Amino acid sequence: MQASIRAASHADSWYTGNGTALNKELREWLQQVEPTDETFPVQGCKAVIAPHAGYSYSGPTAAWAYKAIDTTGITRVFILGPSHHFYMNGCALSSCEEYETPIGNLPLDQDTINELRATGKFEALSLQADEDEHSLEMHLPYVRKVFEGKDIKIVPIVVGAINEEKEAEYGAILAPYLAKPDTICVVSSDFCHWGTRFSYTYYYPDEEASSRSGFDLSRSVKPSPSYPIHESITRLDKDAMDILTIPPKSAETAHRDFARYLQKTKNTICGRHPIGVLFGAMAVLEKEEGVKPLVKWVRYEQSSQCESIRDSSVSYASAYVKF
Repeated sequence: MQASIRAASHADSWYTGNGTALNKELREWLQQVEPTDETFPVQGCKAVIAPHAGYSYSGPTAAWAYKAIDTTGITRVFILGPSHHFYMNGCALSSCEEYETPIGNLPLDQDTINELRATGKFEALSLQADEDEHSLEMHLPYVRKVFEGKDIKIVPIVVGAINEEKEAEYGAILAPYLAKPDTICVVSSDFCHWGTRFSYTYYYPDEEASSRSGFDLSRSVKPSPSYPIHESITRLDKDAMDILTIPPKSAETAHRDFARYLQKTKNTICGRHPIGVLFGAMAVLEKEEGVKPLVKWVRYEQSSQCESIRDSSVSYASAYVKF
């Protein structure tokens, strides 16, 4: 029976494994969220996009997404995260019955998982692969915290290196679930991983540059003294966030434009495929259900400010989706 529970394998490394301390951290980060132009939680919130780094880096940013969730009537939470440890040209479902967190376990929605498995489109995730992957786990304590005292089940899905067409295909499978009033979706993604350690040093030479005029920095190719690397990274990420903002465009157009943006810039947004699946699902709901989604970005931060080619950083962004 123990094998059916996925252990909190990144506790005491990526975040504290002490339940009392973790609960206090999450509570304080959520309390620190103070939006100035809207009211949280957001009525009609159907999905959030939030980072999955160690909590000391991304925990406060993720709080902005979770504070937006209106938990009223929600009984099922899909969690979509990228695969960091193995290649997969598809999506995979957990074989576990529960996911452990230091502040309380989360049961998996076996009925929904069996329905998804019956489509023949999903691979099975081994326990080892499940516990190795952090992109889902880093969201579990936040999910447990914001749904504290509530009876919910989760549907964790690891999304592989799929193309735009497959993102739309999996989005179409998930769309009927996302349309249900008792369901929301969490999408796990960090943004730009910049630096030689990530093999990514793309740079805009000035604030007017387009993606076509960007280039890679190296020891011999230096940044402009008047345009710091961290400002270029911000611009690079904000370009992606602008593309993924709805309205004025449709989810289908945003999905297409995001794919083109990634082709041009190669921005190292690790959750680009889970994001693509979410936008694929929204595109179906736009066409078939007349849904008019709203996607708003509410927080953006960087782990450090890069000034030279020797530096590195990871960006974190949070958004909510409302129908």
